[in-house]
Amino acid sequence: MNLLLPALLRVFLLFSLCFGASVTAQEFLDPLVAFKPTLRALDGQTVEVRYEIAKGYYLYRDKFRVHAADPAQDLGPLQLPPGKEKDDDTFGRTEVYYKEVVFRLPVERSSSGPLDLTLDLQSQGCADAGICYPPQTQTLGVQLPDPATTPAAPPLGTPSAGSGDESGQIAELLKNASLWTSLALFFVAGLGLSLTPCVFPMIPILSGIIAGQGRHATKMRGFALSLAYVLGMALTYAAVGIAAGLSGTLLSAALQNAWVLGAFSLIFVVLSLSMFGLYDLQLPVALQSKLAHESGQLKGGSFAGVFLMGALSSVIVGPCVAAPLAGALLYIGQSGDAVFGGVALFVMALGMGAPLIAVGIAGGSLLPKAGAWMDNVKKTFGVLLLATALWLVSPVISDFAAMLGWAMLFSISAIYLHAIDPLPVNAKGWQRFWKGIGLLMLLTGAALLIGALAGNRDPLQPLAGLRGSANAAENTALPFTPVRSVAELEARLANSDRPVMLDFYADWCVSCKEMEKFTFSDPAVRGVLAGFTLLKADVTANNDDDKALLARFKLFGPPGIIFFDTRGQEISGQRVVGYQDAERFSATLRQVL
Repeated sequence: MNLLLPALLRVFLLFSLCFGASVTAQEFLDPLVAFKPTLRALDGQTVEVRYEIAKGYYLYRDKFRVHAADPAQDLGPLQLPPGKEKDDDTFGRTEVYYKEVVFRLPVERSSSGPLDLTLDLQSQGCADAGICYPPQTQTLGVQLPDPATTPAAPPLGTPSAGSGDESGQIAELLKNASLWTSLALFFVAGLGLSLTPCVFPMIPILSGIIAGQGRHATKMRGFALSLAYVLGMALTYAAVGIAAGLSGTLLSAALQNAWVLGAFSLIFVVLSLSMFGLYDLQLPVALQSKLAHESGQLKGGSFAGVFLMGALSSVIVGPCVAAPLAGALLYIGQSGDAVFGGVALFVMALGMGAPLIAVGIAGGSLLPKAGAWMDNVKKTFGVLLLATALWLVSPVISDFAAMLGWAMLFSISAIYLHAIDPLPVNAKGWQRFWKGIGLLMLLTGAALLIGALAGNRDPLQPLAGLRGSANAAENTALPFTPVRSVAELEARLANSDRPVMLDFYADWCVSCKEMEKFTFSDPAVRGVLAGFTLLKADVTANNDDDKALLARFKLFGPPGIIFFDTRGQEISGQRVVGYQDAERFSATLRQVL
């Protein structure tokens, strides 16, 4: 263990140096690419100007100028937000904008009806790597609606979108609270996240690893293995979280594809089969001897392998976004303080891993040390690992294949529990108990198989389609309209005469499927949602359009729900990030309305 951490730190520092070298070596962007303006009419007399700023570039606050192409058209003063102070080599101490800047431009009107307005936007910016551009002028057009029929935009002092939601509040807490207060709260938040479906699959992974130790699974060894697993998870969470906060993209989303998930599932299958006694997993004897000579604590490279498994699990098994994670990433992105944000993420991951350490200690002390019981426990964890592998690969295979896989897993496990074997006359209580469990598993497997063959694709209700049409209404999917790009979203918002709910979804997001299964299916929720225009952004593919949609709302990944009023403006403080049950989500909808 003592040799492992310095080696990992060296690898991390080497990666950081290489990453920094690649950034400084990149070619500079054309200013039209580095600084992209867009216009939007907020009401009949106000234009919103939005600049998207490429990573590593910034715009000067005091260099913005806007002129109307028609000299007779009068414009009001720009309403610019405060920028970030910077000691600039060219202009000295000044204010600049990174990533994005949004400001307003009042337009003086003397006539009614729509107004076609053409604006010349002037700005000036630089790259952090050391090049500054001359002032750039870009011409864009926008149509203002009739002021007499369009409600006025909310005052500029209204809290920005997302500032009142849970993730925004967490970002503000990081900005204003003391270091130790923030870290304590993030540790508690991590404990809460350890109970979510995005973390729960890590329990059978770690338990299976410890069970695989067999008679060597002592309490101290269980603690050491679980600590190595949690440290791997926490360090990776911090590193990937920092990268996501600085880049605005949840990097683990890129790993949610068939090849990566299939490979990771195959690892679990290999581990599980070894627990059934088909083979023994161990390093070559020569390598084991070398490691044993250097450190008696690293027999077989177990700790290094468990550390690596924890690192992989954190980015592959649990990539869903919850409010504490979103808040930390939002803080990193807004402030650029990657060190503080990274420490908060590390502590949160330790909180998530605390129950795993408890599982490791309990596993090391409670597992039988010899006899048939130990073999049965190993086989049980082997089944759990197979279930984890199937759960992990389910998003990238067909629903029919997934239900067929669950049917096989339940049925074959039932056979090993002697579900169809006759009990001896003098059978003991435990034999009867496990036979009963086997019969239940066999019936569950049969129900899954029948449901799959009958066309049902819900493994939690495999026979729902056989009950007739009595419950057809509650099983009907909500009428979501897909949106695939920012432009398509803006068009939908402009044409809606009702409040709008935009749901960010991905096939690999467990919390998203929880929302669909348990929250959106609730009759009370469905009744309130009938008054909304429902839009869905499926970001499973994680392509450029998906990333642009997420970046538009400063989201790092699903699940996330955004609400808009009838004018297409986001309703401040009502975002939903992470899972909400039906009761809490109904309260949120009532607040929105």
